[in-house]
Amino acid sequence: MKFDVGTLVSARGREWVVQPNSGEQFLFARPLNGDTDFDTCLFTHEVTEATFPPPTPDEVGDNAAAGLLRTALRIGFTASAGPFRSLASIAVEPRQYQLVPLLLALRMPTVRLLVGDDVGIGKTIESGLIAKELLERGEASGLTVLCSPALAEQWQAELRDKFAIEATLVLPSTATRLERDLRLDESIFDRHSVTVVSLDFIKSDRRYQQFVRTCPDLVIVDEAHTCVASGSSSGKQSQLRYRLLQELAADATRHMLLVTATPHSGKEDAFRDLIGLLDPKLATLDLETVKGREELARHFVQRRRRDIRRYLDEETPFPKDRQVRDVSYTLTGEYGKLARQVLAYARETVRKPGSGLRQRVSWWSALALLRSVASSPRAAAATLDTRSATAAAETENEADELGRSSVLDLTDEEALEGIDAAAGGRTGEEDDGDRLKRLARGFRAIEGPQADAKLAALITEVKALLADGYDPIVFCRFIPTAEYVAEHLAKALGKKANVRHVTGQLPPEARQEAIEDLARTPGRHVLVATDCLSEGVNLQESFQAVVHYDLAWNPTRHEQREGRVDRFGQRSRIVRAVTMYGLDNGIDGVVLDVLIRKHRTIAHQTGVAVPVPTGGDDVIKALVEGLLLRGDDNQDQLDLDLGVTRTRDQMHRAWESAADRESKALTKYAHLGVKLEEVQLEVADIRAALGSSADVSRFTREAMSGFGAIIDAHPDGFRADTRQLPVSVRNALGLGFDGKAETLSFHPDIPAPPGSHALVRTDPMVRALARTVLDSALDGTGPARRCGVVRTGVVAVRTVLLLVRYRFHVTLPGRTSGPRTIVAEDAQVLGYRGSGADREWLTEDEIEAVLAAAPENTLPELVRRTAERAIGELVVETKNEETGTVVRELAPGFAAALNAVGDGLAARLAESHQRVRGAIGAGTRGLKVTPNHPADVLGMYVYLPAGGAR
Repeated sequence: MKFDVGTLVSARGREWVVQPNSGEQFLFARPLNGDTDFDTCLFTHEVTEATFPPPTPDEVGDNAAAGLLRTALRIGFTASAGPFRSLASIAVEPRQYQLVPLLLALRMPTVRLLVGDDVGIGKTIESGLIAKELLERGEASGLTVLCSPALAEQWQAELRDKFAIEATLVLPSTATRLERDLRLDESIFDRHSVTVVSLDFIKSDRRYQQFVRTCPDLVIVDEAHTCVASGSSSGKQSQLRYRLLQELAADATRHMLLVTATPHSGKEDAFRDLIGLLDPKLATLDLETVKGREELARHFVQRRRRDIRRYLDEETPFPKDRQVRDVSYTLTGEYGKLARQVLAYARETVRKPGSGLRQRVSWWSALALLRSVASSPRAAAATLDTRSATAAAETENEADELGRSSVLDLTDEEALEGIDAAAGGRTGEEDDGDRLKRLARGFRAIEGPQADAKLAALITEVKALLADGYDPIVFCRFIPTAEYVAEHLAKALGKKANVRHVTGQLPPEARQEAIEDLARTPGRHVLVATDCLSEGVNLQESFQAVVHYDLAWNPTRHEQREGRVDRFGQRSRIVRAVTMYGLDNGIDGVVLDVLIRKHRTIAHQTGVAVPVPTGGDDVIKALVEGLLLRGDDNQDQLDLDLGVTRTRDQMHRAWESAADRESKALTKYAHLGVKLEEVQLEVADIRAALGSSADVSRFTREAMSGFGAIIDAHPDGFRADTRQLPVSVRNALGLGFDGKAETLSFHPDIPAPPGSHALVRTDPMVRALARTVLDSALDGTGPARRCGVVRTGVVAVRTVLLLVRYRFHVTLPGRTSGPRTIVAEDAQVLGYRGSGADREWLTEDEIEAVLAAAPENTLPELVRRTAERAIGELVVETKNEETGTVVRELAPGFAAALNAVGDGLAARLAESHQRVRGAIGAGTRGLKVTPNHPADVLGMYVYLPAGGAR
């Protein structure tokens, strides 16, 4: 017997739905409840055709039981028949502007997209939405996210909590364990189809070739700007990353999403390399022409916050304002004296005779030494005790590259974390050792706010922020400084606030745990961190202010720090940013005036934050060079008249010009082919069909209670004591059987606190509960019922509602091959009043009114009698004379009516697909939606008028 896709069959004691790619000898099948974890292969000889059984009078329940089944069906849907498959199985409601990247992706034969939206707009959601859609449509069979190891766990959690995508972490700490479980002919990526991978781990010579061979057909690259060879990160590292991405991109069938908040770092070559990964032709486009811009716009989406604060008819609640303040301090007493001695020493080292590599090492080490002195006494002492990273350089160019990258804050996280990598150290001859040790001892002796004016100023500022209701993050340049600041803040604040520090010495997972632990602790919070948290980490849930304890010599780093709290999801209407700078250390004033304040001015005037153009670091280098090389030791405060004013002015003009160009990016790269207004209605219909977050919360609580759990409500959700749950339910929910108390906590937030379940449709416990409710209803057990009788004043005559499930065979035009077939579902509540020839079908508004009806008491004997009458009209029974079995089927009149509704729904769904595909400029040839008949009547509910049935 041939079974069409979408057909209901019976095998192995349960019902299944036939899936695409079935053959003559076997069928791919999915359980009737939609649980994809139990997809299986059935041999055709063990399969028989099945029909869905109509409800019986024995399955009668009250209004609440009927509502529970409807909601369970909504939440259990993971295969929507509409044009967006992913929306049925995600836990977030994308903002309208976040649909634009998805629409751009859907019209590409192979998705090659650069998502360059501003910090805090939601690039993770945008890229996750695209990935989910491609996976649900079957256009991608696997996914790899390439990112910094510090962001790997965050990506894993985002995919799991918001998109129901379970990913395996591939990091130095996990790879060996994963490889132990493999066959000899397997790789990690053969075994695990969805992974989050440390880019720097996988790019190595030993690993990258195997990864290229086994990499999935969908790749997301986070912080993609660090992967271009001419970009701002260290040359060797970015070259290895770029080599890897080039080889991945060489497979023209692989989908690639590049994600970065700084797609254009100010260097044209870097931007060309980046877009060239999407399509080599893009690297040579003339972007000054309309044709060139239109071609790039097919692959590039970039919006600033101002562009989408109000998008179409939707407001996005970003913080209303960012209050910025600069706080100065002066190094006095012994600290000031030691700082001057270090300056004198640094001048001596760079003036000593020498050339080439030796001179460059001395130069960069001297600058690093001055930065550590300006940071904290502890960082200064550590620097004086250690060797400069540039001492490892082998050539003059390498010394320049290492020094420039680390000292001028151009590197990625790995070069920012240690004193060896960022601060520098022993810069003179070996016989200078005693002098350096003496200086180090001097700095160690002056720790604390009594001698450290900078620390004293910080304590004052943090106390003021806490008093105003702000929980701040204090960013430091060096690990010793972060430890020092956290230690003294904790002493100064006492019980007024909880203080923790997070640095790159902690592995990424431990960093996240420390932050979550701090956020859960009652009271106000202060987080002290290095720049290991300045990129990609979302901190807006628990913090509302940023303090720059150490100035970054790169304005983009400042923007990244502030972007951790000033982003979508921040509850505070106003966020604060405090920048601390020294009046007398000879460096901070220059950095603040030439770079930081100029960056703010440009951002305020144009509404965009643009990286410093080429030459910005040269200005700082030249200015500080004047400090090191000039002979007048009495002038500690640099002015700008050091022979570099012209260079500075040229850099500022180039910066302003770049900002002006970037401010017009929305017009320059306008996506005129995307008609998002036409898509809005489709998205709204899908959201309405799936139910709201309030529906999910109410369903979870009522279902748990209905199965026998004891509910303990609290302001942030509820707890369910599951000891009284039936064994079958505990088994279905994956709970233990040791007899011990087991309490499940449910929380409305995403992600939920550790140990809790989020009240969202993608949470595994919520999904399992929805399937269990549906399964138990079909078995005639549990809190939900397939049949009900309700008395209410809303209806004037007897009214019947039917809960009907339709399955559709959806054929979609292929983008790189032939048409693809998927099985989709849709649930409808249909209603009628009267009976027989007088039956009148209800409108959608009339159905909504009945569903909202307040029930009244109904006599049990009336309930049974009414249910039997209604089901008698719905169902006919025929007896098989050979087997003696009785078959219950829908009455021909009902079957025809429901089939007609299915045909009409299929036509509307096809129109929906056509509208969306037309709105994004995609073809519709071969598009077809066919209903599978007959429909499944899951529930039948009779509403009687309050005065009695008629």
